[in-house]
Amino acid sequence: VWYTDAVNWAASKGIVKGYSDTVFAPNDTVTREQLATILYRYAEYKEYDVSAKGDLTTFADSTGTSSWAAEAMEWAVGSGLLTGKDGGKLDPTGTATRAEIATILMRFAENEK
Repeated sequence: VWYTDAVNWAASKGIVKGYSDTVFAPNDTVTREQLATILYRYAEYKEYDVSAKGDLTTFADSTGTSSWAAEAMEWAVGSGLLTGKDGGKLDPTGTATRAEIATILMRFAENEK
């Protein structure tokens, strides 16, 4: 598959992980919290500053953030990568659209200039 080398590299660096030791599901959609976690792990790998911490409780659905993604989500909010959606929601388990991913990646690149 065309993405095999990239996935193998990212997995070897701990940037991406599967759902379990036996399930990776590379064709699944990506949630906003999964995207934040991937970028957080990449930033750690590159030794970028990941000390920013946003307050997730300011979002109406903050309790919907998975425990394994909380630190990454706090960083993503604190560094301005993720912002809320309509209704003051963070939508952590919602699918990240192509437009959201593009915007988040642009913000990530701009933050690391």
